[in-house]
Amino acid sequence: MQPFLVTGGTGKLGRAVVQRLDDGHREIRVLSRQAQPPASPTEYRHVVGDLRTGQGLDAAVRGVGAIVHCATTYGKGDITATRNLIDAALRRASTPHLVYISIVGVDVIPVPYYRDKLAVERMIADSGLPWTVQRTTQFHDLVASFFAWQRRFPLTVTLQRFRFQPIDVRDVADRLADLAVSDPAGRAPDIGGPQVRDMRDLATDYDKAHGLRRRVVPLRVPGRIARGFAEGANLVPKHVVGTFTFDDFLMEQRKDHGE
Repeated sequence: MQPFLVTGGTGKLGRAVVQRLDDGHREIRVLSRQAQPPASPTEYRHVVGDLRTGQGLDAAVRGVGAIVHCATTYGKGDITATRNLIDAALRRASTPHLVYISIVGVDVIPVPYYRDKLAVERMIADSGLPWTVQRTTQFHDLVASFFAWQRRFPLTVTLQRFRFQPIDVRDVADRLADLAVSDPAGRAPDIGGPQVRDMRDLATDYDKAHGLRRRVVPLRVPGRIARGFAEGANLVPKHVVGTFTFDDFLMEQRKDHGE
């Protein structure tokens, strides 16, 4: 059985993907920029490679049957990183199945980060490698982070007419692992979480879960980006995956922090 390589395998999504791919028989490689000795004899194999420069990627991809590409950054880093990964795979890995995680609405909402993700999608499709792209809605923790950085403020600011369909990272990991062991699918059907929620409602639930008594103030935002969110380009209500809601996430988070 050929090895699997997971980029971004030390991040939250990547770690969950690695755990789901581990059936006790597969060799799983986790790409890291620095050497990381295993914590135990059964720890996943960390291979050293830098997506930004391409250094070490030839050895990391050599012989792999599938690559789950979870690594991401901001700016133009995703484009450079993916180009380096594809080039290494074409040189050393004998056309592995490349699975990429993207975002619902990248082709409609003109956020600069989304444009880069769309460029990466197109690069993968044109690479000559067998490929699958899975777009998902925002993760629970990303939505929560918007409110978390405001916790010291006397009020909570939201964006008027913005709605989200947050999904649990573990449900996404399940899907990516299934795709990695299956035949290439091209553009897989988009997936989203179990509920479409108004941003103001999400903020109210966040504040309540953390014992915060603050006024929630919707801010009107003009422009094409705001229009894309207002029109629901980031939503896929007919393609629900999982049952773990944003409120479930908040409850779990409180338990994890002993609140």
